[in-house]
Amino acid sequence: MSETNPEALLRLLTTGGASQPRRQLLETHDTPHAALEAGPRAWRSAGLDEAQIRALDTPPPEAVAEHRRALDWLSGPSHHLIGWHDPDYPALLRRITNPPLALFVAGDPGLLWHPMVAVVGSRSPSAGGRDNAYDFSRALATSGLGIASGLAAGIDTAAHEAALDANAITVAVLGSGIDVPYPRENTALHARIAAAGAVISEHAPGTAARREHFPSRNRIIAGLALGTLVVEAAERSGALITARLTTEAGRDVFAVPGSIHNPMARGCHRLIRDGAGLVESASEVITAIAPLAVELGEALRGRLSAPMTRAGNDQKTTISSPAADPRLDDPDYNRLWEALGHDPTGMDRLVERTGLTAAELSSMLLLMELEGRVIAKHGRYSRKSCHDASTDAGRGK
Repeated sequence: MSETNPEALLRLLTTGGASQPRRQLLETHDTPHAALEAGPRAWRSAGLDEAQIRALDTPPPEAVAEHRRALDWLSGPSHHLIGWHDPDYPALLRRITNPPLALFVAGDPGLLWHPMVAVVGSRSPSAGGRDNAYDFSRALATSGLGIASGLAAGIDTAAHEAALDANAITVAVLGSGIDVPYPRENTALHARIAAAGAVISEHAPGTAARREHFPSRNRIIAGLALGTLVVEAAERSGALITARLTTEAGRDVFAVPGSIHNPMARGCHRLIRDGAGLVESASEVITAIAPLAVELGEALRGRLSAPMTRAGNDQKTTISSPAADPRLDDPDYNRLWEALGHDPTGMDRLVERTGLTAAELSSMLLLMELEGRVIAKHGRYSRKSCHDASTDAGRGK
């Protein structure tokens, strides 16, 4: 993974500015070191602005200090850095709008591939809301699903604690530096999750929690999960942002209804009116996401058993031949394969072409991406250009 030689990736991270051009630079040059060695002409061609180019060429003092803090943190046990170029970058997260360029991880980075449900809600829930968050999360965790949340007070805390109490997987996504628990009252919980699960952040060590970080933090929570469960939320709530981002990713949103007299239930009622699934038990969530969870698990097992080839710092995964895929005769997969072209196509257009729902397409595209048949970039999908004509014939006819 990236932490074996993190200096070049850290230099790209500390450059600041828009992430998309830096992702493009990594996609073009395979490794962070190669991206830096390419020089200003290549940086400009990838879309970096003049401020980013100057910062890459001559890092300012604050970027140098941030770089050193990150290196010091990465020297600790179970501290990792996963970059966009890394084959261990979570597949589900790659598919969101504006995915992070890299993730700092305290704990086990392999857990980011585990099927998870995001559980979110109010920082000041009712006693019943907190109990619901704990009970739903524990039931989901004991079923084999991981729990993703944001380490905030209230619903987030109950969700993480339920997973830990069940000796199950939980992932906390921070809106601060990886070493800055927020709120401070959850410092001990931060340590428990890092020891038994994973704590992640796109922000460098030492970064303070800032209000503007939390909406962007929510996109990572939504992006890691197969679906999002909102337990209690006011009408204006960060949990509703997470729900919206989940929908935009083509995944399911679930909401627990509450009393009409509880202001913390109004956000859930709004979600239900807008089409979220009304759920009264964890089993309803499990049933809804089970097909995608099973398929993700099967695809991951296939990926982990595939041979890996390494050349220098480059890492490539060899995926089994498409001809061996039993889904070749599935009419929905054939319809999707026909709808895909070699030019990137957005989800809305794929829905129009296939007649399938965004949720169905999301599941199918995830598998095809993991199998190496589809490329997903910036929310748009295309066939992988290296496939031969026999693959196209098998999918489309």
